[in-house]
Formats: sequence, C-alpha cells, structure tokens
Amino acid sequence: MTVARVALSFLCVACLVLSSQTVTAQGTIFAPGWTLQPDASTVRFQSVKNLTKVESSGFAQYQGKIDPDGSAEIRIFLDSVDTKIDLRNVRMRFLFFETFEFPEAVISTTIDPAALADLAKLRRKIIPLTFDLQLHGVTKPLETEVAVTLVGEDIVAVSSTEPISIATSDFNLDGGIKKLEEAANVAIVPSATVTFDFLFSKNAGEQVVAEAKPEATEAAATAIEPEGNLDDEACKGRFEILSRTDNIYFASGSARLDARSAPLLDSLVDIIARCPDLKIEVGGHTDSDGSAAGNQRLSERRAAAVEDYISAKNVSALRISSVGYGETRPVASNDTPDGKRRNRRIEFTVVE
Repeated sequence: MTVARVALSFLCVACLVLSSQTVTAQGTIFAPGWTLQPDASTVRFQSVKNLTKVESSGFAQYQGKIDPDGSAEIRIFLDSVDTKIDLRNVRMRFLFFETFEFPEAVISTTIDPAALADLAKLRRKIIPLTFDLQLHGVTKPLETEVAVTLVGEDIVAVSSTEPISIATSDFNLDGGIKKLEEAANVAIVPSATVTFDFLFSKNAGEQVVAEAKPEATEAAATAIEPEGNLDDEACKGRFEILSRTDNIYFASGSARLDARSAPLLDSLVDIIARCPDLKIEVGGHTDSDGSAAGNQRLSERRAAAVEDYISAKNVSALRISSVGYGETRPVASNDTPDGKRRNRRIEFTVVE
C-alpha cells in the first residue's frame, strides 16, 4: 500500500469518527436547546394553616432553558406569587420571601440526555432527578422523580410525579413564617409541598409557542404588582404590611441606618409614589431597656433618619413626617429577646 493510500485510509477513518461524534452531539433529545414556555408552565405550593386548612398558591412569571447537554435552569420570579388575594400576595412578597432582597428562586440541574434516548419511541418516561434549589440566599440539593413527556416533535414537558416537601428551616424562612402568623393571626405549618409542570419548546428555527393555560393567564393578571397609582385600601394595606417586615436596621443604640435597610426602604418609596393623595407618618418605637427619656430620644432620631432617607428620594416633605413613641407602645412582652426585637421597630401609618 502506498503512502498516499495509507494517508487516505486514515483520513477516511477520521472523517467517520468526526461524523459519528457530530451525529451524536446533534442527535441528543435536547439539541439544539429548549426554551421554557412560561404561560404554559406552572409551579404550585401547598401550605397548611390552623392544622387543617390547606391553601394552594402559585407564581405567574418564570424564565428557563435546557441546553443541548441537558443542563437546565429555571428562574421563578417571586414577586409574581399568586394567592388570589392582593394583600396576601403583598404579605408573601414582603414578609415571607422578602423579595426586595431575594427576588428569585432558581432551580438548576442536569438531565442526562442518554437517559432519554428512547423518548421519541416511548413518548413519556419517568426518571430520577437531583437538582439544586436556590431560595432566600440558601442553595440546597434536593431529589425527586420527574415525568418527561414528548408532547410533540418540538414540545417537551417536564413534570413532578409527586409533591416535593420543602421545610422553611432549610432556607432561613422560619422568621417569615412568624411574620405571616402575626399578620394574619393564624398558625402555619413550617413546610410546604411543591408541584410543577414545565413546558419547553425546541429552539430550532421558529419556536413553537404552546397554548397558555387559563390558570396561568389568570395568575399573570392578578398576581403581578399593578402599575400606576393604587387605591386607598391597597395603599393602607401595604403600609401596614411594611411596618411588620423587621428589615430596617440600625446600629445598636444608634440612629444610623444600616445599608441593609436600603432594599426595603426603596420599595417603600415606590409605594409612596403610587399613593400620591396620602400623607405618611414614620413612627419610631423601642423596647424598655434603658431610661424612658433615652428611649424617647432614640425613637425620635430613628424615625427622623427614615424620614430623611425617604425625603432624599424626591418624596415631598409635605407628605412625610416622623414621630418617636419611645417604649410607650409595645406590641410584645419586653421580658424576652424576641419580644424586645419586635418592640424595636419602625411603623408606617397613613395620616388621616
């Protein structure tokens, strides 16, 4: 065999190998990538109040993708939480999820394309899945089973096969549970079960858009914070809820605002701007440690510091005032650390 023929043989073998690799890469179930169809997807969570009352809630806005290698990411925008009641949605945003600081929950995982090589033939397959859930500043691995269904040649569904239990303590959400309990005067089980149904469309050419589910369309209309001005009832409810957040921070014994207070106060400024007919009082409160006179001065200075922050955001001084109440209006016992924490607070009240 001549050198030329040997070289040609090697070249042909190389071509076959490269061709095989290309077919394999291009032939995976997730090539050339898939995009989440948010209006046709749902995430729901079930919570239990007062031991027996089960409530089901969801979200209205998502974003997600599956790459050709099977790596997947889904972002759930927590401000779109939907309980079907406006002020309950606001409580969930500010008191539980604290969306002013943690606006998203992120699910990330890798689905092995080889495990779904026969999906075109079977059309539906149940596979085990390990995924990471990033929520409220915590990332935790979880395990479940999912059903992957080839709805059409360009549409695939990934759905939970059973509820996934999530404990609030795993994501530093126990404090949020307490705030919800105090705000609504209920007892809440500190865990929830979650189910999901995600629809993805193939990225090749013009993407196929799945038909939106009626419940998803309804959620988008009712859950998202409305634009423009709010009515008086919505304004008053929001200020009452913001007074319960416990997310305005001062150095111990000081009226100096901590930088961690900015996300909540900026959200407050936005709400004040959308309640243009109302005047707001910033009320400062303390626990009973120290002298009554000292606590009175501290409460006045802290309330004034919040007023100054809001006024600096182009809110008219005619619409905002500050008052210090010292230790005279406790909302809990000063005999426990938690009670003292609750009494050290800033409240926002509509001035009639």
